[in-house]
Amino acid sequence: MFDTTLRWSLLNVGKGFCMGAADVVPGVSGGTMAVVLGIYQRLVNAIRAFDGDFLRLLLSARLGSAAHHADLWFLSTLGTGVAGGLWFFTRVIPLPELIRTQPIPIYSLFFGLIAASIVVLLQSLNRFRTKEAAALVLGLAVGTGIVNLIPTATPETGWFIFLSGALAICAMILPGISGSFILLILQKYTYIFEAIGKFDLSILLPFGLGAVTGLMLFSRFLSWLLRHFYRPTISAITGLLIGSLWIIWPFQHRLEAMIAGKPRVIQSTPYLPDLLQGDVLVAAGCVLAGLVLVLALHRLAGRHESPQAR
Repeated sequence: MFDTTLRWSLLNVGKGFCMGAADVVPGVSGGTMAVVLGIYQRLVNAIRAFDGDFLRLLLSARLGSAAHHADLWFLSTLGTGVAGGLWFFTRVIPLPELIRTQPIPIYSLFFGLIAASIVVLLQSLNRFRTKEAAALVLGLAVGTGIVNLIPTATPETGWFIFLSGALAICAMILPGISGSFILLILQKYTYIFEAIGKFDLSILLPFGLGAVTGLMLFSRFLSWLLRHFYRPTISAITGLLIGSLWIIWPFQHRLEAMIAGKPRVIQSTPYLPDLLQGDVLVAAGCVLAGLVLVLALHRLAGRHESPQAR
């Protein structure tokens, strides 16, 4: 039993590590990787579980019951992996720099990861009926529309900072949409990260309250959708992932702007490369590696899922 728990915990840390790596890549969210790894629904349910029942258990000193109710061991092992992934791919292997210097292999790998997860999700639905098709088209339209939005001028008042926090955190747990990309669209990326650097509580407090509010409300909404409309919801998520392929396509004309002293991509236009171009073979190899990796992770996740999985 101990060996099984240890193996599952290490596997979960590894999944969190993958999510942390995904959060470093512009246009890819941790939610996308959670779908790839087969833990998305459990993650949403665990976040939703921080409710009145959890608070009552905590206040009555029933710590074990509170931990079980909120799936804290799952969240803690996953969070450890996420933190490790963020640290490793920003400090040890500087993925943001590699994305700038070697964008084709990096984006090709993630293109393969997401494309394979789309196939896995479609296979999980077995039959594809009118409702599922409509939900997929809706998700595709929303995902494609969001990644093609152009940044616009926005206010710096408290209510809008609160709204920015809520929208950014929702995007982070919604597959196919990056929270940092939402902040860029809202023209609040520099504003928020400068506030973090200066520890400006007049900005960070409304932003943090918005993030907590958005996370609590949106996780409950998603959990309700997955319980009552599982197939249409999975279809819509699949559509979002398909829409995100537009911005993950490795061959892009990218428009950059200097934000907080660093170049950031604010708009991308995909193009078809010359098939004789050497980078095409590199891209194809990385896409294939992503496909194989997802299939292997999917099989491994099925074998080692925790008995407490929801």
